Amino acid sequence: MAILVSDTSVLIDLERAGLLESMFLLPFEFAVPDLLYERELAGEMGERLVQLGLRVENLTSAEVRRATEVNRAHTRLSAPDTFAFVIAQARGWGLLTGDGVLRELAIAERLDMHGVLWVIDQFADGSHVEFEHLHAGLTRLSNHPRCRLPAGEIRRRLARFAP
Repeated sequence: MAILVSDTSVLIDLERAGLLESMFLLPFEFAVPDLLYERELAGEMGERLVQLGLRVENLTSAEVRRATEVNRAHTRLSAPDTFAFVIAQARGWGLLTGDGVLRELAIAERLDMHGVLWVIDQFADGSHVEFEHLHAGLTRLSNHPRCRLPAGEIRRRLARFAP
């Protein structure tokens, strides 16, 4: 089963859409680096995610050294995002991110990378989430004041998942 390393923004967007629990029904394993978990998810949300199946991964000492190098070279990346990038790259796992700088680095390094809309597309067969629920979730997400997803892409999916 493929493993996908997520940043916090994807998890937050899926929570806003009411699809976070459904994500764990998909045929993937989801992971975050321990530093990201401790700094950004620890507490009620983090505990719930671990109960749903989220893996919290420790970086090896070599991976921490690589993360330090990447962080020095890309100072706009946060340490948790750098750890997510390095663990995905070093272990050959995919990366889930909504962060523009992290996406640019993943593309430059040819790392398998996706965003929240890709996760939503994984529900398109209707076997895990009904289209009505997807439509309602996308509507909530697109109406959120902090939504940064492309409006055209959201509209296409809203039309696709219309009840």
